Amino acid sequence: MTMIIKQSKPSVLTQQTRLGNDEIVMAIAPETKELRYYEDRADGSHLCVTIDKDILASNPTLQLHNNMEDCYIDICSPEVLSLFTDNFDYQHLRRHFVKGLLVDDVNYGYRIYTHEIHSSYAARVDNFRSYDAVSKDIIQRWTYPMVPDVLSFGNCHEMKLHRQGIYKAADVTLSHSAQIGANSVIGNGTNIGEQCKVSNSVIGEGCSIGKNVLIHGSYIWDNVMIEDGCKVSNSLVCDDVHLRAGAVVEPGCILSFKIKVGKNVVVPAYSKVSLLEKPSNEDSDEELEYADTNSGVTDSPPFSSMRSNADHPTVESEDEDLGASETGTSGVLGYIWASGDTGTQEEWRQSIAPIPKEKLQELQHAIAVDDVDGSEEDLNNRLREADHDNDSEISVVEDDDYTKFEKEVEETFQRALDGVHQDNLILEINALRLSYSLQHADCAGAVFYSIMTSALVAAQSTNESLLKSTADALTKWRDLLRNYTKTVDEEMEILLKFEEMCQDITNEFSSLFSKILPYLYDKELVSEDAILRWAEEKENADESDKVFVNQSDAFIQWLKEAEEEEDEDEEE
Repeated sequence: MTMIIKQSKPSVLTQQTRLGNDEIVMAIAPETKELRYYEDRADGSHLCVTIDKDILASNPTLQLHNNMEDCYIDICSPEVLSLFTDNFDYQHLRRHFVKGLLVDDVNYGYRIYTHEIHSSYAARVDNFRSYDAVSKDIIQRWTYPMVPDVLSFGNCHEMKLHRQGIYKAADVTLSHSAQIGANSVIGNGTNIGEQCKVSNSVIGEGCSIGKNVLIHGSYIWDNVMIEDGCKVSNSLVCDDVHLRAGAVVEPGCILSFKIKVGKNVVVPAYSKVSLLEKPSNEDSDEELEYADTNSGVTDSPPFSSMRSNADHPTVESEDEDLGASETGTSGVLGYIWASGDTGTQEEWRQSIAPIPKEKLQELQHAIAVDDVDGSEEDLNNRLREADHDNDSEISVVEDDDYTKFEKEVEETFQRALDGVHQDNLILEINALRLSYSLQHADCAGAVFYSIMTSALVAAQSTNESLLKSTADALTKWRDLLRNYTKTVDEEMEILLKFEEMCQDITNEFSSLFSKILPYLYDKELVSEDAILRWAEEKENADESDKVFVNQSDAFIQWLKEAEEEEDEDEEE
């Protein structure tokens, strides 16, 4: 069996990845990439791991990793199915099956190998924080072409990408005074009222949003009704939920299907509310022995019997219209699914909500205590690194100016595909360049990226088709691109952008680099000087950075020989 893994540095503060998973420790044989040790519940407080001496004796060299993310993608032989048949009591794929093979079944000849991916995207959604992180990756187009405006799933209607990463379906009713912020998705048939503010959120299909509603960092599923004056922050609201006027959903809440929240009711942070009671202890079995410590099963009291906010009395509401007039935790039709022994103290670890400020201060203080023997400078570096990692846990790090600029150029270019004249396109791109205070070279890279992306979308699955669509796109938009390649530096930007695309973003071009490079030269999009300078700058680079130079070596040598012949002719 081969496990797919990728690098994902855990947070210094929480020992978690941005997907909300615990730090994983792996021991891998460097030559064969065989997995020899796996621990997915590593105790970061001790800063050590315990490995069986037999593993060390049989492997003279081992690489220990705590910066790897398990993608939960496995390539298996048919024997794996028979192992599950023989061991039908496996409850957890990694904790029981993988560790069982590593400890007990190695003598039977079973082996587990690893394959590390670098440019591809892979992630597993198994908690609310990972749901939030992967959703933001999709919205911010790290999963291209698996993005809302390219592929529609199931019965979803077609989406259109607008500026600042805003996706909207065709049939959306949006008030003129409503504000839709960056990285938001609005589904088909949704109505949004006056003075509403929506930011970093997804709103599904058929939703009705009243006036003066604030929605931030949240996921509103289909057919949800939110009345005037409601506030929803960093929460997930499932299908057919109804929030009456003035209701407040605090960060980290999960409102399950068909939940109704009364007027002016505050749903406390990290509440999980369902129409169904949480299974009682009597319904559980021995498999709970293996459950995480924060997944204990308890009886679920009705929501109206829970303690309200200190400033507001609890008012029970028995009528169907949930007409509670006083703010509190009453007036909600449903049951809270209580946490285990840790209560809500550890809810932030796997929540959509940002990590609370007081929790950050507590964790930073713990690091400071553990680091008393280290230098003050080292401690400050770790705290800065921790702050950066926390930002990435909450969401993908916000785009820098160039990334935003590149996205807006791509959106502008998409409109040109629909018939906007090239002169107007140049004016819009120049205006964007000025607004972001960027250079012509930045425009060259962004325009080239947009052209190549359009070629990729138009191509079929074969390299021949991709090569043809690329040639057609470059020919069609040659004059546009040449408008931003007046110097060698600007031509170099095209080569560097192409190299970056092949490595990280659109690696479908990687095998075609050496074929497309001569075409760029023939079309006078990049000059001989630019290509030779690019190759020269790569001479002392690592081999991993010279992949495309080596791939294009024959063409580069031809250019050098042609240059030498020209010099000889000039001397004669």
